[in-house]
Amino acid sequence: MMNTSKRAFRIPAAREAVAAAALLGACAPALATDPVQCLIEPAMRVTLRSAVPAQIVGMHVDRGSLVKKGQLLVTLDAGVEKAALAQARYRSVMQGQLRAAESKLMNAQHKFRRREELQQQKFVSLQDRDDAEADMRIAEADVLEAKDNRELSRLDAVRLEAEIGRRQLTSPFNGVVTERLQHPGELAQVGEGSGPILKLAQTDPARVELVLPAARFGKLRVGQTVQVRTEAPFNKSFAAVVRVVDAVIDAPSGTFGVRLEAANPNQEIPLGVKCSADLT
Repeated sequence: MMNTSKRAFRIPAAREAVAAAALLGACAPALATDPVQCLIEPAMRVTLRSAVPAQIVGMHVDRGSLVKKGQLLVTLDAGVEKAALAQARYRSVMQGQLRAAESKLMNAQHKFRRREELQQQKFVSLQDRDDAEADMRIAEADVLEAKDNRELSRLDAVRLEAEIGRRQLTSPFNGVVTERLQHPGELAQVGEGSGPILKLAQTDPARVELVLPAARFGKLRVGQTVQVRTEAPFNKSFAAVVRVVDAVIDAPSGTFGVRLEAANPNQEIPLGVKCSADLT
């Protein structure tokens, strides 16, 4: 289970200093063309929780570990489910019940044909013939039941495989582990009130957040390329593409938000740092 946080553009209180600096820098008439302050963030933050209550038996990453999409991060105990899966798989291919039912059906069919011939010759009563037919229909139903039981076992195996899969927590994207909050041997709890196991951040693409004054509204377009430079000591320049431009200006502050994205496959762009964007 994951709690996903795609940052809304309104920068939270913890980033108010950055927003204020961006606003002051952009509003000064003499500095209208100066670079605008911004903040580089992960594209997404995820809190990883368990969907089922189970003991943690394997923790395959630690804080700072780089992870790939689909990579196994946490293994929860699934001993009972694996045993039930083995039983379900065996039942789904069992031959005994089906062969016994098919054998009874063949015997009932043969008996019915004989009774029908004898009844036509008036050697047995019509009731004997009808009883033989009823036995044959019951045998046919027994064969169907045996096949149904095998199919139900197969479906139960599929369900158990999915249940075991829920006990293997994988990464939803390429990124980094930012926090490890539980350890092997601890019990993973269920629900929003439960403690998370891991926290992840998506590092590719990197997301750049800007707050601009209303005077700049309409001057940036989605798809436009903007040059961004990180603050010291990184001093790294890179190109970012405009992905979101707020369509509504925030009336109290007279600002609107812009979101940029930059490819970061090798984690070369530092995240969580201030930057400046050249909007000229």
